[in-house]
Amino acid sequence: MSDNLTPSHLQNLNSRQLKAVTTTEGPLLIVAGAGAGKTRTITHRIVHLIKNGVAPENILAVTFTNKAAKEMRERMRDLLNADTEINRPINALSSGMAMPFMATFHSLGVHILRENAVELGIPRNFTIFDRADSLRAIKNALVKLGYDPKQYEPKTILGIISKAKGSNVGREEFTGSANGGSYYGEITAKCWQEYEKALKKEGSLDFDDLLIKTHDLLANNTDVREKYQKRWQYIHIDEYQDTNAVQYDLVRLLVGPKQNICVVGDGDQCVYTWRQAKPENINHFEKEFDNVQSILLEQNYRSTSNILAAANDIITKNVNRKDKKLFTENEEGSLISVYGAYSAGDEARYIVGECERLISDEGVSPREIAVLYRANFQSRTLEERFLYSGTPYQVLGTKFFDRKEVKDVLSYLRAALNPNSTVDVTRAVSTPSRGIGKMSLTKMLDGTEESLSPALQEKVRKFKNLLTDIKQTAALSKPSETFTHIIKISGMEAKYKNGTEEERERLENLKELVSLATKYDASEPMEGIEHILQDAALATDQDELAEDNNAVKLMTVHASKGLEFDHVFVTGLEEGLFPHEKMGDGDVDEEEERRLFYVAITRAGLKLCLTYAATRTIYGSERANIPSHFLNDLDPRYVEDARALASEAQGESGKVDLIDF
Repeated sequence: MSDNLTPSHLQNLNSRQLKAVTTTEGPLLIVAGAGAGKTRTITHRIVHLIKNGVAPENILAVTFTNKAAKEMRERMRDLLNADTEINRPINALSSGMAMPFMATFHSLGVHILRENAVELGIPRNFTIFDRADSLRAIKNALVKLGYDPKQYEPKTILGIISKAKGSNVGREEFTGSANGGSYYGEITAKCWQEYEKALKKEGSLDFDDLLIKTHDLLANNTDVREKYQKRWQYIHIDEYQDTNAVQYDLVRLLVGPKQNICVVGDGDQCVYTWRQAKPENINHFEKEFDNVQSILLEQNYRSTSNILAAANDIITKNVNRKDKKLFTENEEGSLISVYGAYSAGDEARYIVGECERLISDEGVSPREIAVLYRANFQSRTLEERFLYSGTPYQVLGTKFFDRKEVKDVLSYLRAALNPNSTVDVTRAVSTPSRGIGKMSLTKMLDGTEESLSPALQEKVRKFKNLLTDIKQTAALSKPSETFTHIIKISGMEAKYKNGTEEERERLENLKELVSLATKYDASEPMEGIEHILQDAALATDQDELAEDNNAVKLMTVHASKGLEFDHVFVTGLEEGLFPHEKMGDGDVDEEEERRLFYVAITRAGLKLCLTYAATRTIYGSERANIPSHFLNDLDPRYVEDARALASEAQGESGKVDLIDF
């Protein structure tokens, strides 16, 4: 619908989207297929609530990526500022009014935990352990308990702990069950106890704690729970099929008596069961709440009809799903290309060659091209070919905040705000080196540095004064000024300024950190600092998708979820790789792998190319491959043999058929 009398946020919506936007009271389930405009629908619904008198601060929207939350905020501002009627809240969100709270589950957890830090007995400026910090702590726990970290993998033990927390199982409950179970379970229980001690000593939490401690707070404290239920009277949850047990229960605890909750999901796109995601949560929603209204969004606005037909062919083979069939009014579009390569090198050569052709001959912007793969190791051969060709590319996976020099600066700041964070103090004191060795550092952390020599005591005193200086600066200055100050007084600027080319590049990255910090300068100093530290700790691969980085994107299929591109290459479609055999033991979750392939296909808007290699080197051994049986599920009407077409174009004789459609 669209006319001059209709508010802009209700225009250009199809009938089902409009119903979802205007159904505001009570529990609402929106089953939204790929490309069906779910982000648009949620955003317009939030704007509709505001324009009908709901205070922005009474609205909560939870997403699974920072990118999605940012996109919602930007769309919402545009819509709120679009209408010109006097009685509408024009420029509401740009004139100092409170914003709806839009964040990921983990950001929501951080927000609630910081607000209730005193109640929980944790520092407001608690440090968030990243995976490397957690693995280091688990390794230390093993050593302390007398176990060999080479025999008992810290990664495996951390995975068991994380899985338990994601299933809403705490340490005591796990210990009770583990002691009667396997020997490995008993070791994990002991390590978990030491791990918790280390976290508490350092005033830190890990990623899973952000959710499970928030859940426990709301479950056990009626006053706190009712405070948030009163604050957030209208709740929206995106990607509901990806919620795990603790997230599912957390949502239930936040919903108030009026049950004004809207969840959006698609069981066909649940690809995180290995993170304990439960696609059946969508089905449980209708049992959990009373008088649930359900709306099905099936019209796809992203893909051509050929791509969509292939996607439907693939996903209908799954049995455990709610029946739906996407449709589109888009044009038929190009056929889906399938390229059977001789080797991984041949596959990379073809893909990069096609990217070059699209960019130079068809004028396609590099940022509108994505190359997807099932496993990270596949990127190496692709990168080599992209480097050789000079085609601009970007690999998602190396986050800006994971760069050494950036982590160093952040450690200075965290150590200044939380002196108990041994990880950060240790990192800061050695970058650049200050002549404070391991023994001196131990005494400094224990508060017994008076036993050191006068020279070492002076070095410790200077370092502590440095941290005090940083803390005072952070409390009074804009975040960008604080980071500039840290880079200078820490000695990193002097170290890198006149160093090697690599060190000068590190300095450029630190300047970029300062530029990024200016985005937080409008907040109060400490509020801005808290936000940037939180964003750094919770950054994801998708956060690296800078809009001005006009390059072909290389990423795993998992990382591509929620994104869209005009041209998509899905690589490595071979038995054992896609579908993937877990750890090479032949264990394949057929339905999840098929859902993952469905997600890969539906990232494409205009053109889709599927590739596989007859041979590929994996773990140092060359392996002969059978094409993925997923390819045989495609209707031949939608498919073309890219190798045969390439051979004809080059005037080669004979047709090479590596797969029979």
